[in-house]
Amino acid sequence: MDLIERPSPNFDERALPVSMIVLHYTGMPDAQGALDRLTSPDAKVSAHYLVDEDGTTYQLVDESKRAWHAGKSRWRGVTDVNSASVGIEIVNPGHEFGYRPFPDEQIASVIPLVASIKERHGISRGNVVGHSDIAPGRKEDPGELFPWDALAKRRLALPSPTRELVDPFWTDAGFLLALERFGYDVTDQDKAVIAFQRRFRPDRIDGIIDGECRAKLLSLLLPRPQ
Repeated sequence: MDLIERPSPNFDERALPVSMIVLHYTGMPDAQGALDRLTSPDAKVSAHYLVDEDGTTYQLVDESKRAWHAGKSRWRGVTDVNSASVGIEIVNPGHEFGYRPFPDEQIASVIPLVASIKERHGISRGNVVGHSDIAPGRKEDPGELFPWDALAKRRLALPSPTRELVDPFWTDAGFLLALERFGYDVTDQDKAVIAFQRRFRPDRIDGIIDGECRAKLLSLLLPRPQ
């Protein structure tokens, strides 16, 4: 994999071993603006990698260091997500500047990048997550157009369950308890449900806990090979 070095000064030392990968979209009008911001000492943000729409991949921070990409976030009990993760910024204007599908060339670079990081650090599929998964109250990226299925079919992320779904008929409170058990921060309950839908049922993001949501979450909670 060819990487272009574009060092960012925005990092510090890890306090935890790497156990997750966090995918973001840049949410800026163009790649150059995103690169400039992620490498500016004034911005105080960074990621380990940035993947442009044509597939060009930049390394901004060494994986041994703690990049500043997750902000206030939580996943499966980990609150210092920056220390525990490798962050990948994927160039896309995002919901604010004209959200659009991710080009094939871009995803063709994201896939081997995720695969190499996952293998290198022994990361489980359940810990390959989006920014909205770890910060549902604040973030929407990489969004409902991100092709998680392309990663899932290569065992690089969890698939959205589609077969043999059984509605457990949990109450809404029961669903939220199960969602928290799965890994989400449910402090903002409505946004936590939306984040789950954005990831696992992107065709209908309405914040309503229905039978399909319950059945998908139950399936995700069942033991599965990693």
